[in-house]
Amino acid sequence: MTTGFVLNGEPVEVEDVHPHLLSALRNGLGITSPKDGCSPSGQCGACTVLVDGKAIASCLVSLEKAEDKAITTLEGFDQVERDRFANAFAVSGALQCGFCTPGIIVRSKALIDQKGADLNRATIEGRLGAHLCRCTGYTKIVDAVELLSSGEEIPVLGRSGNIGGGGVKYEAHELALGDRGFVDDIAIDGMLHAALSFTDHARADVVNIDTAAAGAAEGVVAVYTAADIPGDLRVGIIHKDWPVMIPEGGRTSYRGDVLAVVVAQDVLSARAAAELVDVTYEVLTPFTDAPSALASDEDAVWGLEGNVLSTSAYTRGDVDAALRDAAHVVHNVFETQRVEHAFLEPESTVAVPGRNGSIHVYSGGQGVWDDRDQIAAMLAIETSAVTVELVSNGGAFGGKEDMSNQGHAALAAHLTGRPVKCTLTRPQSFVMHPKRHPIRVEMTMGCDENGLLTAIRTSMVGDSGPYASVGMKVLERAAGHACGPYAVENVDVEAVAVRTNNPVCGAFRGFGANQAQFATEGSIDRLAEMVGISGWEIRARNVAVPGSVWGPGQVMDDGVRGITECLEAVRPHYDQAVADGKAVGIGAAIKNSGLGNGIKEIAKAVVRFNEDGTVDVRHAWTEMGQGVHTVALQVAADMLGIDPETINVLVDTTHDLSAGQTTGSRGTLMAAGSVEDACKTAIAEGRIVGVDYHGKYTVDWTNSLEDGLENPVIHSAFGYACQIVIADKGTGTIEKVVAAHDVGRVMNPTLASGQVEGSIHMGLGYALTEEFPTDDEGMPTKSTLRQLNIIRPKDMPEVEVILIEVPQPKAPFGVKGVGEIGLVPTAGAVAGAYHAIDGKWRTRLPISVHQPLEIGV
Repeated sequence: MTTGFVLNGEPVEVEDVHPHLLSALRNGLGITSPKDGCSPSGQCGACTVLVDGKAIASCLVSLEKAEDKAITTLEGFDQVERDRFANAFAVSGALQCGFCTPGIIVRSKALIDQKGADLNRATIEGRLGAHLCRCTGYTKIVDAVELLSSGEEIPVLGRSGNIGGGGVKYEAHELALGDRGFVDDIAIDGMLHAALSFTDHARADVVNIDTAAAGAAEGVVAVYTAADIPGDLRVGIIHKDWPVMIPEGGRTSYRGDVLAVVVAQDVLSARAAAELVDVTYEVLTPFTDAPSALASDEDAVWGLEGNVLSTSAYTRGDVDAALRDAAHVVHNVFETQRVEHAFLEPESTVAVPGRNGSIHVYSGGQGVWDDRDQIAAMLAIETSAVTVELVSNGGAFGGKEDMSNQGHAALAAHLTGRPVKCTLTRPQSFVMHPKRHPIRVEMTMGCDENGLLTAIRTSMVGDSGPYASVGMKVLERAAGHACGPYAVENVDVEAVAVRTNNPVCGAFRGFGANQAQFATEGSIDRLAEMVGISGWEIRARNVAVPGSVWGPGQVMDDGVRGITECLEAVRPHYDQAVADGKAVGIGAAIKNSGLGNGIKEIAKAVVRFNEDGTVDVRHAWTEMGQGVHTVALQVAADMLGIDPETINVLVDTTHDLSAGQTTGSRGTLMAAGSVEDACKTAIAEGRIVGVDYHGKYTVDWTNSLEDGLENPVIHSAFGYACQIVIADKGTGTIEKVVAAHDVGRVMNPTLASGQVEGSIHMGLGYALTEEFPTDDEGMPTKSTLRQLNIIRPKDMPEVEVILIEVPQPKAPFGVKGVGEIGLVPTAGAVAGAYHAIDGKWRTRLPISVHQPLEIGV
């Protein structure tokens, strides 16, 4: 049986096997501009198409309802209109990763066709409520739609050839229109599809895995289990402790553990058959809270000894004496929550077998060289036999550092000898990839009668889930940033990462700094009230200056002037809001750029001049919306004095540029340094066509906490920020956020401000609405995007971004980075604003769930 409809003006027929219109478009007809971010829930808007001129999420439309309808996707827009929309979104900076953008453009067309010049921002924000964008914070999207609805000529802006130039993002037009594909858009002749079978229990012994029914299902080619892995069973970025699959005789350790991979002719058959894998368990009681795991002598995780993943600690001065002599002391316990990244593109991998056992993997991960090394170890082949090609992903925020389905797709391709695609559903993505750590922070802080901080003591316990990921580094970073941007003479800090059977926790924008500094900012606000000075004033009196000893003992360089400049930048806004009778909260923050902690960081790049006049720029960093490709391009164009439109930016493992994960806000800094060096080499050696000119940037001057130095250099660079949150005292509505951010050097102002706006959107959700709890069995209680309570466009306040440039010594072009710090001060500022409304101090996130406003009570 088939269903017919008109697609982009042409009659088509599709088989009735598809569960909804989106599946028919993508899997049946090869139309890829509508993206699958959450099917069949219709909660992200990425799959929006026009059905008889009405914008609707295509995953909500059955084939029966689509029959005889006129379906229009971006592919069917008139070329003039396509160019107009793409130019508007590009020039406005209204896209970052671009995964959500085609759907938003389709709805924008319907909205403009209906309302035209009568559109205003409030209407646009309301109508875009069906769409999620995790990158932009919506501000620039609304700008673009407003520009389009005005009827004015859309300015055409190309790439910038200058460092600091405001040109459009690399591939902006292609991303806006859905023409630049993501991994799940890849189609290869003869390609099979893989689906994963997950455990039903967070902690259980696996007695038997029966794959007979799955293997006999229609369309199934093969079913693989851990017994079929030829090499290493366990993978991991730092510790090799994460099983690719749990074998018979093994034990599951969280609900994201995989038991089998089903390979079939099509994705629907693979997913249906994966449900048929029959597993016999002996169910055990999971450890679902960190204190219980800490107190137990029983190992929470199969094959791993002890439940303490790591401990990070340091002391300076005499904290007991300083607290005893302090004029004011506050002591509180703060609790931050587990949070889901909610990147719009679910994890997807395509693996293609080659000659002599080689394999080519298309990955959206944040570290393609780590992917390569782990895949090679799992398949028991040389790393030279594995090529991993980066396909710029649809958002990550740290959640795609660890391998998810890369290993499973590679194994299936290796064993079947055919190309294999494996794409997770949204619920599978939720249970599988790492989350933000929930951290309990007990903090004691003291100051003298003038509000000068004298001591901080803090103890942190973070639930890291079963496998290491980068959990030890998150808690290490939380420990290092416990003092915030302040100079404090007496410090006692300990942070413990605990293994449990809850979801794995790892990298997430902020990386421990935001959890720690929520407590720091809350404590300093309480002291300000006790001293009788404003939140702005106590911060101004205590921020570090050049020569100050910070945190673990690092003597701060001239770059630290940025925090004072950020404070001064927001002061007029702070004073005016107070004068206007508004509730005002303030947060100041520091966040490292780079790995630091004694790790030698090396970034490499290659510049190559081609016969056709184009120039290839290869670097080592994952493009996930933040704009690192654009940074590499602008550095190369500026250094070489060439047309930026001639530059191709590439990332794959065919060149040995291995630099680890795109994490720690280091992409811009490290890419800029390595590309700059490659360009200098090319200039010095005559720019010969066909020659690879190599460049390198190295950071090798940091120290570890374990080095025992009195004044270690923990990090090579820091970004700084100060944000104020302005709210109405009568309603509690947050009206505006003013954010001053010292980025060292603005590489592209449109992209930099967009990073801050998107971070604040995420930070407000972190402060107010978002959490990802689990039940007593270790199962996440939320399985859809709507349940995450991500802030929608109509609920976003106005955001004013002030970019500060205080160069970072020793960094290329003075760059500091901006990707993570944008949400570090936000929660503290929100808590401060709420206190100004009802006089209640907040200690638990998200505030609106656990400690909501009390107005008129």
